[in-house]
Amino acid sequence: MMTDQSNIRKKSILREYLEVILITVVVAFGIKIFIVDAYRIPTGSMENTLIAGDYILVNKFIYGPSTPRTIPLTGIEIPHVRFPGLKKPNRGDVIVFKFPGERDEVEPSNNLNYIKRAIGLPGDTVEIRNRKVFVNGEPLPGLTTQRRSGRAIRPTGRNDLRIFPSGAPFNEDNYGPVYVPKRGDTLNINLHNILQWEVFLQRDGSEFEVTANGDIKINGIVSDQYIIKNNYYFTLGDNRDNSLDSRFWGFVPDRNIIGQALLIYWSWYNEDTSDFLARFRDIRSERIGTLIR
Repeated sequence: MMTDQSNIRKKSILREYLEVILITVVVAFGIKIFIVDAYRIPTGSMENTLIAGDYILVNKFIYGPSTPRTIPLTGIEIPHVRFPGLKKPNRGDVIVFKFPGERDEVEPSNNLNYIKRAIGLPGDTVEIRNRKVFVNGEPLPGLTTQRRSGRAIRPTGRNDLRIFPSGAPFNEDNYGPVYVPKRGDTLNINLHNILQWEVFLQRDGSEFEVTANGDIKINGIVSDQYIIKNNYYFTLGDNRDNSLDSRFWGFVPDRNIIGQALLIYWSWYNEDTSDFLARFRDIRSERIGTLIR
């Protein structure tokens, strides 16, 4: 019986191609999950560092890669494991993170990723006085990329009902001081501040209730103190007057941080136009390859 060597060779070549394609897909997926990923900037909250229409690469390895947070192509969240990273976020890093939710939400209603600048690290005290940012009582060095508007400064005493935490006498231009919680801190809880910290306690992974006789139960135990479980960060947008950030919805837990913004790999003015040639005329070539600082 004769064997058709040409068919065998064709099958062998086909198998080799399939193996190469499979390996390439697996490697590309691994890089996307654990090392670097691409994101689009949809708004101007980080102008002038990042502007709408920028496409960026994010270093997911530097703070510690994690297994997938959602089922691919579905947005359905699943338990994930985070591995040790090379460092923790530094003050001034531009970070990408899972949005923790609006001020009064324990869980976000939408599965969104945000990008902001880390201003307050765990254990820091952040204050804004007439738009000038102070961290631990010292002025934060000015950022040349920060965008400023001509809007009049809102003075102290003109409270903003949207501000975090709920009921605080702050506004976006005169804010704080606010302490950024860190793991192991003790938070004193009483009937006067429990509503202010209600959402935070639940985001931190705990349950509380106020009994009929006025006692506060945390995880089923009567207590007036709470030991914080996670490290948190305070973030601001560079476009300070047009940014919804930690001033409005609170702290970012370290478990939500995805990575550090690395560079702009593509950018154009009008990405929504259906005119193919117009899209290429709108390319911002001067921004492509820019490192994000």
